[in-house]
Amino acid sequence: MSRETDIPTEQSCSQTSPRLPLADGHKGRTQGVGASARQRPQAPVGLSAQVLPDAQITSEPPSRVERLRVRRDFLFTAGGLAERKRSVVIQARIRSDASDVASVGFTATKKIGGAVVRNRAKRRLREAANALLPKYGLAGVNYVFIARQDTGVRMWSGLLDDVETALISLRRRLLDGETPKPNRRRSARGASHPQSRKA
Repeated sequence: MSRETDIPTEQSCSQTSPRLPLADGHKGRTQGVGASARQRPQAPVGLSAQVLPDAQITSEPPSRVERLRVRRDFLFTAGGLAERKRSVVIQARIRSDASDVASVGFTATKKIGGAVVRNRAKRRLREAANALLPKYGLAGVNYVFIARQDTGVRMWSGLLDDVETALISLRRRLLDGETPKPNRRRSARGASHPQSRKA
């Protein structure tokens, strides 16, 4: 009988002891949730890095060239400087991530022709960028090459001259700290001809 009376006493103790870790466990969870909540405001900082004011750069060439594939990056670059040549328009804008990589994208609208013409133009621009950006590009800068009517038919040497001249000019302007000016003429033309934006 004494042993039987001891059994429920030991069981009751074993039942009450696990409750203490559970209480501590809830406290740990509460702290974890609070910590994650405090970290959330920091997350957008990395996502919004490219919409911060333009950073300072050096004359160092890029260690490598990467492709731009996100529309947000193209729109960001469009707000920078631009050089217009006979067979190409090149846009450039400094990123704020202090990277040693140059990023490049290519666009061709329906204004210059059908899919075959656009693909040929972008292919030629890619080859020109691969040949000249490592030499005349700047690290930490986005570049966007925009095809024109003459991109696909201009002699290869002439296209290279246009790209080289544009890159050298953009390099100088970026290192001089030139800031982009709003293109009022383009804005007015787009407002008067809404269909031109779809082309």
